Amino acid sequence: MLAAVSLQLGAQDLAHYKNIVKELSSAKYQGRGYAEDGANKAGRWIAKEFERIGADEVTCQPFKLDINTFPGKMKVSVDGRKLIPGQDFTVREFNPSIKGEFKLYHIDTLNYNPDKIFADLARPEYEGAFVVCDFMFTYKHPADFRKLTSKEHCSNSGMVYTWEAPLKFYKAYGETVREKPIIWAAPDFPTDAKTIKVDMENEFLKDYECFNVIAKVEGARHDSCYVFTAHYDHLGKLGKKTFYPGAHDNASGTAVIMTLAAHYVKNKPEYDMYFIAFSGEDANLRGSEWYAEHPLTPLSQIKYLFNLDMIADNNPAQYCEVSNEGMRLYPLFEKINAEKGYFKELDRNELDGNSDHYPFALRNVPCIFFMNEGGDAFKYYHTIYDTWENFIISNYEPTFSLIIDFINGQRCSE
Repeated sequence: MLAAVSLQLGAQDLAHYKNIVKELSSAKYQGRGYAEDGANKAGRWIAKEFERIGADEVTCQPFKLDINTFPGKMKVSVDGRKLIPGQDFTVREFNPSIKGEFKLYHIDTLNYNPDKIFADLARPEYEGAFVVCDFMFTYKHPADFRKLTSKEHCSNSGMVYTWEAPLKFYKAYGETVREKPIIWAAPDFPTDAKTIKVDMENEFLKDYECFNVIAKVEGARHDSCYVFTAHYDHLGKLGKKTFYPGAHDNASGTAVIMTLAAHYVKNKPEYDMYFIAFSGEDANLRGSEWYAEHPLTPLSQIKYLFNLDMIADNNPAQYCEVSNEGMRLYPLFEKINAEKGYFKELDRNELDGNSDHYPFALRNVPCIFFMNEGGDAFKYYHTIYDTWENFIISNYEPTFSLIIDFINGQRCSE
């Protein structure tokens, strides 16, 4: 029999959640990336907040990664018109530094002829040019565009790919620096532009030390535990003045595990509870992979792991992924949701390596991944507009309550 327990958050709980999101998405942490120690500054604040909440233990688990960053100059102008970082253009995560003025060569996608393109680029008037093309078109001819990004096959200096707005900084995990820069440009990039002037600086960080933050709230029993995870790192900076706030991604999930910790400090759990804020998620899951290889408690003792990433949007259907071992108890989530109506549906998808649950799923840990995508906030994913001002809080309370009810329901069924 499912326990009739559903947490109704008070104004104080909701205010705490909002304050965490607002803090982590502020300019103080410059996008919680690796330039200027933004992620580590955020991690130190999270550790102190766990201590303030009253966690029994707070541990920082260090690990290292190689990462490409962009804290310096980030200037682009086209035919003399200055482009705004994050708004008019972004860059690929592996870009090198580059400075100079270059001619532009526009690819004719209606009359596509790769032989002509490479012949044109070999002519003196286009030596060292930047090649401009619609990004989606490149998928039709991947081999040609791989050559255009290689110095071995073509002498162009770089690429400009036009893409949909608002522009995304696609990934953060530049673990290497490649030969040629790629610039993402807004769809209104002028099709008749003649020249581009760039002054962009990268800084490659070798063996950069990050850390996961692990808080423990002791339960009455220590033979098993529940684990709640979320990544606190984000994309960081794009030049000296522009940063990616990451309110939805993933201050929202980090704030959930921190308010869950506060709940269990006040309501002593039956089992030990671990709350893990990962760094390195946007650097290819490096933090969660490190923890899964070096756990503070045996993975075999985890009764269930809940990973929360971008959860506070307003899509009435809650996206989720469940590990093979987690499927045994997944019907309990569906039963609770059907009874309480937290979401229109739980939209279960195939397991994917898209967030921090994945290293645990590969190691046979029962886990579920919640993400609310497709709502009004998701359009700002990986853009400079993922701000506190654009933050939507709709699905915080139902996610929080579904997790609490699941743990209580599992306890009653034992």
